[in-house]
Amino acid sequence: MPKRILQGVVTSNTNNQTVTVQVERKFTHPIMKKTIRKTKKYRAHDQTNVVGVGDLVKIQECAPRSKTKTWEVLTE
Repeated sequence: MPKRILQGVVTSNTNNQTVTVQVERKFTHPIMKKTIRKTKKYRAHDQTNVVGVGDLVKIQECAPRSKTKTWEVLTE
């Protein structure tokens, strides 16, 4: 099964080797036919500590690295 890749904006990088990424998804409501925006935050592993707040990053699923981290930042 392929690993999911999401794109979002970094909202926090205060912890060592960890960033918080906010991912936004848009979809159409099935009844009202209105476009809805929903956001969700993911904690991702950043090995090199080079990502800053406000950066647009891609994150990929990985094996659990801690209790809350199951994503890692893709290096481009």
